[in-house]
Amino acid sequence: MQSTRLITLLEFLKSDPKDPFVVYALATEYNSLQDSEKAFYYYNILVNEHPDYVGTYYHLGKLYEKTGDLSKAVVVYQKGMEVARKIRDNHALSELQGAYNSAMGLDYEDD
Repeated sequence: MQSTRLITLLEFLKSDPKDPFVVYALATEYNSLQDSEKAFYYYNILVNEHPDYVGTYYHLGKLYEKTGDLSKAVVVYQKGMEVARKIRDNHALSELQGAYNSAMGLDYEDD
């Protein structure tokens, strides 16, 4: 059974299939519903068709981590950091750098 939110998002997608926010919302919704296959599908649409939609990279990387593919997560974080630098989104860059550091085992603790 599909959630009401999911049904609404799918309707939005029908009316505007190129809206990156709707695609992102669908990916996020499927991720929260533990449907990794569909979450990957929509996140990859964003990466391929809307590469500057920087929020994608953090969540796609985390999904790769959650499904046990750390090497793909690292690549996604690196690409996301490139995009964040390009569009000068320092907040996204900081979050992606933190996720990358964690994935690489480079977490630093304050003394």
